[in-house]
Amino acid sequence: MSRRSRAKIRQISKDHRYSDSVVQRFINYMMHDGLKAKAQFITYKAIEEVAESKKIQPLTMFSECIEKSRPLVEVRSKRVGGATYQVPHEVSLRRGVALAMRWIINEARNNRKRGGMAASLAACFTEIVESRGTVLKKREEVHKMAEANRAFAHLKW
Repeated sequence: MSRRSRAKIRQISKDHRYSDSVVQRFINYMMHDGLKAKAQFITYKAIEEVAESKKIQPLTMFSECIEKSRPLVEVRSKRVGGATYQVPHEVSLRRGVALAMRWIINEARNNRKRGGMAASLAACFTEIVESRGTVLKKREEVHKMAEANRAFAHLKW
């Protein structure tokens, strides 16, 4: 058991354009080398570009993307009697959203499109809205792994 206390969850302020704390968290994840204004520009441009092309509200589109790519279960390693088992666990809402954001940003960074990071992020959002793409594939892969190891669910801690 850990001797340290649990980390306190900081309250994140809402972003200026949509007054949403989840968008602000996404911007904070996007930020690189402390360039927050650049991260805001890229995020807002990508969200508005996709919302305009799909003719839906920007905040609705963003929350739909996060919700579709959020995992519900994951596997964690647990060592029992010299053997290591992959034990399925439910994912909390906060961790699920964090994983979804991380997967979206990593996918956008790995597949840079012509037009920069905003275009790449917009392409990633478009794929999620259309229910295709590698982020949703990764989510399904995590769910399949948890389903395959369902026999070890009794080892939960």
